[in-house]
Amino acid sequence: MTSDDNQPDNNEALLNALDPEIIERFKRAIETGKWPDGRALTDEQRKTCMQAVILYEHANVPEDQRTGYVPPKPTACGDDPEPLTWK
Repeated sequence: MTSDDNQPDNNEALLNALDPEIIERFKRAIETGKWPDGRALTDEQRKTCMQAVILYEHANVPEDQRTGYVPPKPTACGDDPEPLTWK
């Protein structure tokens, strides 16, 4: 069994352990680079916190309210795009 085989079980266990308060602490730690007690986050901790926030929000938060959501533009290129002319 590879480590990837355990990924769904690990994600489910992680989701069961998370709540909105923990997610807010993780977001704050990611933003500031520090834990609430002032200790610096390591790169690995930052990565893990980011993965937890993404996983939690994907399962519990509407798409337009998730961290990093960018609403789609009404049109891809504006109201009246002019064609490009190659010279």
